[in-house]
Formats: sequence, structure tokens, C-alpha cells
Amino acid sequence: GITGAFHYGLQVSIINSPAEYIQSFIRETWLKRYGSSPSAEMITLMWSFIVSIYSIGGLLGSSAAGYLTVRFGRKKAMLLANIPALLGAALMGLSRLCGSFEMIIAGRLFSGCCGGLAQNVHIMYAGECAPRNLRGLIAITASTSIAAGKFVGFALGLGEVLGVEALWPILLAANAVPVLVQLLTLPFFPDSPRYLLIDQKDKEGCI
Repeated sequence: GITGAFHYGLQVSIINSPAEYIQSFIRETWLKRYGSSPSAEMITLMWSFIVSIYSIGGLLGSSAAGYLTVRFGRKKAMLLANIPALLGAALMGLSRLCGSFEMIIAGRLFSGCCGGLAQNVHIMYAGECAPRNLRGLIAITASTSIAAGKFVGFALGLGEVLGVEALWPILLAANAVPVLVQLLTLPFFPDSPRYLLIDQKDKEGCI
């Protein structure tokens, strides 16, 4: 769950760093595809889609959180959230190679779905699993991880790191790293006691 929150913070901040390079990519792709340069308004429109569609994905992910946590459990719901995150990272990372700025838009949508789902499930799962005396401390890990993700996103976006024209697709795909960490570690964690008792009627597993 912490890596899901970290992924959210990373995605929120990382798109700001290569803005000029992505807009230049949109211009070049449009020119190759249609034989004429796009207007400034069209570039602004495409860039607005890239930035704002993450929030739409977050809304979709948040809306599905309630159903998925009851249907599959908290832990499996967080594992399912990794699927759109990896798909989004692949689309954004391969966008320049494929010459498609639409892949960035789709990748941001999928990443938003992951962020919206993971944020809701993380707080639910952590709160239900934490001992009573540590519940408050565990609950703030979401906001702490978001802040850490934003910091890492801004750091990776520096010109001395990945914020250069040649490396911006790698920067956009960097959110796959925390997702892979979660995929490798989360299966070893227990499921929520509340889910086991109330939804699965598994009293022994809950205890």
C-alpha cells in the first residue's frame, strides 16, 4: 500500500518535468502524421488531456475500490491495481518509439486508475491490519508516501537526472519501479482480518 501511495505521488509530480519535451513531441508527431504543424491551441488541448486525464482515471479507480475490496479482499485489490499501473508505464515508456502521443494520454488514464484505487484500498487495508496502538501511525503512511513520491518525482525530473529530451520516456515509465516492489512483496502479507471475518466468514483466519 505504501508503494501504491508512492506511485501516486510520483505520477502527480513527474509529468511537470518533461512538459516542454512532450509538447515538442506532440508537434513533431502531428507534423509527420498530417504534414502540417498543429496550432498552439491544439498543442495546449493535447497537453491538457495528458495532465487532466489522470484525475479521470483516479475517479474511475476510486469508484471501483468499494466493489473490488469486497469481491477480492483488500490485498488482492491492491495487487489488481498494479495491472493498470504497469500497462500505463509501458504505454508512456514506448510512446516516443511508437510515435504516438495518444499512448501518453492512455498511459496517464491507466496510471490514474491505479492511483485512485490504491489510495482508497491502502488506507482501508492498513487501518484494518494495524494494532490499535499503532493505528494512527500506520494511517499517516499514505500521506507520507505521497510526499516521498512527489519528492522523488521532482528529483528524477531534474536535468541532471532524467529530465532531458533523450530520457523523458524513461522518466514517465519510472512509476513501474514502486509497482514492481509491491508485486514482489505484497503476496507475503496477510489479508485484512475484517475482510476475513465479515466477508469471508473465516473466524479462524481472522484470529
